[in-house]
Amino acid sequence: MATRAMSTASISFGLVTVPVRVYPATRRSAGLSFHLLHGKDGARLKQQYVCAEDGEVVPRSEMVKGFEISKGRYVTFTNEELKALDEKATQGIEIQEFVPAETVDPVYFETTYFLGPDKGGEKPYALLAAAMRATGLSAVARYAARGKDYLVLLRPMGDRLAMQQLYHADEVRDVDEVPAAERTVREAELKLARQLVEQIAARKFDPAKYRDEVRARIEDLIERKAGGEDITAPAPERARGPKVVDLMEALKASLARKGSARGRGAPRARAVARRSKPVTARKKESA
Repeated sequence: MATRAMSTASISFGLVTVPVRVYPATRRSAGLSFHLLHGKDGARLKQQYVCAEDGEVVPRSEMVKGFEISKGRYVTFTNEELKALDEKATQGIEIQEFVPAETVDPVYFETTYFLGPDKGGEKPYALLAAAMRATGLSAVARYAARGKDYLVLLRPMGDRLAMQQLYHADEVRDVDEVPAAERTVREAELKLARQLVEQIAARKFDPAKYRDEVRARIEDLIERKAGGEDITAPAPERARGPKVVDLMEALKASLARKGSARGRGAPRARAVARRSKPVTARKKESA
């Protein structure tokens, strides 16, 4: 089934305008969510807002938003005042400059959307995507939508375009705030570490090789509980503290273990592939 567009927009650079449709790049349904229930009777719980001063339940019609300027002191705003400050939602994606994609650190990436051509925009859309592929450049742009001003990066994905919502500079912490390792790396250690890295290196990232193991266990438990199986929860494993080991010995042991595991790789891969299939698919195979 084709993905449904979330909204429409228009890319502009110079005198060129490209009408596009905005599509979600990820599936929110991929995550599992639970409802809060009353343990006594299994009924759904509802959320209420209670005044910290008098304990009364406050309806939404009596709520205002406030910004705390000092302990217990707030500047309040009505919805009308906040709406007047919102960015006008022009749905315009205004390209500011083109930059090499590798110069944008992934720490700035927030949410990804796919862009497809809207009616009448097929030719300029294809031309823009081809130009960015040919130059190896991506476009930094401003996107005004839903009352906000977003910083985005447009980049080609094959013959299509992706729009990466970016964090602003003041939203990303300085990495220098994190302490660095104050230790000199010895040449022998580096040689062994490089061998370990190269031993398990792949030509490219393949997300299909990895699955959410916790989600798979939860889904399996849901299916068993829904089928009436009486489940006794296992005791949680106690986390063990880090073990101090000799670095050179650990590197050598890791290389030896990876080497022996590679020889057993084929049958293990088939077993992993078998376990990675959904429960319903395994039932069909056994039928």
